[in-house]
Amino acid sequence: MKRLFIGFVMGIAAGAWAHWYLQQEHSKHKLLEAKDSVVSSADRLSGTSQEKFSEIRTQDIKRELESSGIVVREKARQAGNAISDATANARITAAIKAKLFAEPGVSALSMNVDTNDGLVTLSGKVSSHEQIAKAIKIAMETDGVTKVISTLQVKSK
Repeated sequence: MKRLFIGFVMGIAAGAWAHWYLQQEHSKHKLLEAKDSVVSSADRLSGTSQEKFSEIRTQDIKRELESSGIVVREKARQAGNAISDATANARITAAIKAKLFAEPGVSALSMNVDTNDGLVTLSGKVSSHEQIAKAIKIAMETDGVTKVISTLQVKSK
């Protein structure tokens, strides 16, 4: 009887572990699908964007950083209903990070991206003003973004 009880308890433990393991694999699969979806949506949106954005010039970035320490760019047309659900901030942040990683010459790992109701804040340290300009342009071209604030700083060499 004691062996039967121990075998029963061990069977329950093995079943619980198998259930947990399978759930972990299922979660990883869903996470990879979501990542692929965000990346493909970001690529599609950047390719089909019909809005033209003003040129983000390196000299303007440099001048603003010297005078105030931050760079703010705002789209001329505000998207009133761009942020309609709680997951929009995460989708926007993921799309910007994916674009930053895909952009050559941008050190995406040294940048933080935070999104709140269409307002994107870029922070961290980069190696040049050109990287700041590229990061701001990428963020501004992302669907759902209404305003970009950059506190990115150029690290001294």
